[in-house]
Amino acid sequence: MLPRENLRIAEDGRRADIRRLPVVVLRAMDEAPVALPIDGTLDLHAFLPREVGTLVPEYLAACRERGILQVRIVHGKGIGALRQTVHALLSRLPEVASFRTAPEEAGGWGATLVELRPH
Repeated sequence: MLPRENLRIAEDGRRADIRRLPVVVLRAMDEAPVALPIDGTLDLHAFLPREVGTLVPEYLAACRERGILQVRIVHGKGIGALRQTVHALLSRLPEVASFRTAPEEAGGWGATLVELRPH
């Protein structure tokens, strides 16, 4: 599990403001950095479940800052536990206008589509 200080938000890996690209996260599994572009799709497969509570709001804030108001969060199908966690988190965020399960061509119940409120 990653402590918050391992979240890096800058191309050079130094701690910086969330509005910079890409987000780089050190993975506990192999310590290899994972570059995460702010492009409107967040795939949670590369992250540990404990990281979701911090990662999702920060990613949505970065998208919103760039005017990306439609976001797809890929959480996988599995038994639905991560989907439930993501939906519970989204329901508490004031910047989220709405969210729904993605249509089949966008991942079906393995992904959630999020509409963000503009600034």
